[in-house]
Order: sequence, then structure tokens, then C-alpha cells
Amino acid sequence: MKDAEGVHRFSHAAMNTLFEVRCAHPDPRYASQAAQAAFLLVDRLEQEQSRFVANSDVARINLLSAGEGARVSPSTMECLGIARRMHDLTLGAFDISVGTGLDGLELLAEDFTVVARRAGVRLDLGGIAKGYAVDRAAELLEEWEIGRALVHGGWSSVLALEPPPGGDGWPLTLSAPEPDERRVLARISARQEALSASGTRKGDHILDPRTGQPARRRAAWVSVHGREAGRPGSPATVAEALSTAFMVLSPDEVADLCRPASGVEAWLVEEHGLVHLGEAPRGGSDGPRDPAPDESGGSARGRG
Repeated sequence: MKDAEGVHRFSHAAMNTLFEVRCAHPDPRYASQAAQAAFLLVDRLEQEQSRFVANSDVARINLLSAGEGARVSPSTMECLGIARRMHDLTLGAFDISVGTGLDGLELLAEDFTVVARRAGVRLDLGGIAKGYAVDRAAELLEEWEIGRALVHGGWSSVLALEPPPGGDGWPLTLSAPEPDERRVLARISARQEALSASGTRKGDHILDPRTGQPARRRAAWVSVHGREAGRPGSPATVAEALSTAFMVLSPDEVADLCRPASGVEAWLVEEHGLVHLGEAPRGGSDGPRDPAPDESGGSARGRG
């Protein structure tokens, strides 16, 4: 599919959502081949990392008894390593063990092996897997020399590479999809950055893994700046972990993680409205608009 601005669009269902690649390239067939290769990678990651897939890396880890180990793929080991660092960085607010104790697992990175120090640790990568898949898909596109691209997983995890020719960034809006999809919270122009959204819909709950108490806020958006072409890293993975953690962290804790030079920017729905922390609002932005406190969910949406 190609839009009026010469950007090709390709979509694929995976991880219980719709992944999409948008890219600017003179050869639509080549662009399609690159996008399909990226989607095959996403499918492979889902087979490795979903706890719902029998014999996946995560499913086998969840069955370990004390002292037992499971070999995992390099991708799974990398994702687990990022998850552990984010657990430490957020003081346990981001926890892929769902409160069962991440310290109960030992990661032997050089051997690609996870060893259970005790039985009963259960992992769920649902709070980080889409971001990781988006990062790796974007990295693959760059290997195919497609650097003008945007990749997202259901718009809750977005990674913007270089924009189409003539643009200063990929135009995105931050909005709460329910109950009022038309209310715009902020407009941004994204370039070499990742964005992630976390939120609750009415009737849903997000619990603080440290206390078991409900989330402090209804929605959080996080942007991670500073990605470099050729040195991609995992900004979408980090952004997804932080947006989850920011649902339960105190405003002071969030502000500390959004300190100057951190490259982290956040928008939080608090009782009194929308709070913006971190990098200064971008030029050309309409600025955040104050949402009603009961607006729930959260996503970044592409414009155009």
C-alpha cells in the first residue's frame, strides 16, 4: 500500500496486534520484500518469547525447578537482559516476573542459559516484547538500506527512523483512544526516537508489582530520544518498559528518570490533567491539551 506522500505501508498481524512498516523507497517491490523480512522476524520472536506458545523459551523457563536450566535464543537472552536492567532502573516497578521474583533466575548470557535459583518464577514478556520486536524490525530494515521508515506494533510501541524526503520527522499524535478518540493530547514530529504508550481502559487494572496496589494514573506516554542510525540499540524496548513503570511510579520517581540529558520524555495523565516531563516540547507542537482524568488507554497515532 502506498499513500499520497509516496510512503509505502505494509501491515502484519502478530503478538495480538497489528504491526506496520511505513517507509519511503523508490522501489516498492524491494520495500515490500524488506517489510516481509521484518515481519518474519517479528513472528520468530513471538514464537520464542510468548508464554502462550508451547515450548517457547519463556514457556520452558516458567517450568523450571530449582537448579534446572533452559537454553534460550540470543534474542531472548538479550530481551531478558534489558528487562532485568529496567527492573533495576525502575526499582522494581517494571517486573516481567509479575511479582514472583526476578532474582530467582540467573542469566548466563555467554551460554544463553537461564538457571532457576528456586522454583515458581513465572515470566511474562508482554510488557516489553512488542518494543523489542519493533527495535529488531527497524534494525533489519536498516540492514536492507531502508533508513526512511517508521515501525509500530499496534501504535503502542513506535520507532521512527529517518523521515520521508523533505520532512523533519514522522508526524504523530498522542491521544487517548477511549472514550474520546478525537481528543489530541500532543502532536510531535518524531525522528530517531521511540515512543510507547501504556494505559487502562474502564474495568481494567494495572497493579504495582511491588505492592499489589492499583496504578497511580490512567495513562502514560514515554519517548526515548537519541537513537543513531548504525547504532540502533533498543529504544523501543526501553520506552515500553518505562511507560509500564510510569503507570505506577510516583511523580518524583518519574521526574528523576526524565532528568536532563537522560533522553527520556514523558506525558502522564494525573488527576489534575496532563503533565509533561523531560525534554522541552518540540518546535511546531501544538502543545499538550488537558485530557479529562477518566480518559483511558493511550496510543501514538500516525498522521497523514
